[in-house]
Amino acid sequence: MNKDRCLTPATTDECRKAWLTLHDTLDIVGGKWKLVLISILRGGKLKFGELSAEAGISPRILSKELKELEINGLVSRTVLATKPITVEYELTPYSLSLNEMIVVMHDWGKKHREKIIGNDY
Repeated sequence: MNKDRCLTPATTDECRKAWLTLHDTLDIVGGKWKLVLISILRGGKLKFGELSAEAGISPRILSKELKELEINGLVSRTVLATKPITVEYELTPYSLSLNEMIVVMHDWGKKHREKIIGNDY
């Protein structure tokens, strides 16, 4: 096996484990919406409808994405005693562990956009 394909050159077994951790990360924050939702929620708590409108995402997809983020400990859900019942979402302290990755991805995306589209995007 070519060790250069590993993020940290190591044994074949360690390379496979490294790839597995990348798969784990993508399973948790990958897809079209998860990092967008996390970025929006960095601004503070939002009700379900507010979050749907802010992200421009359908309620069905939003519900699915929020459930997955909640299962992975990145978002907390609070049911408010209102009529009708209102649900509010916010980031958990654990979600802060993604900050460095989000900043790096933002910087790379900006550079990539400038390379492909030009400075006037």
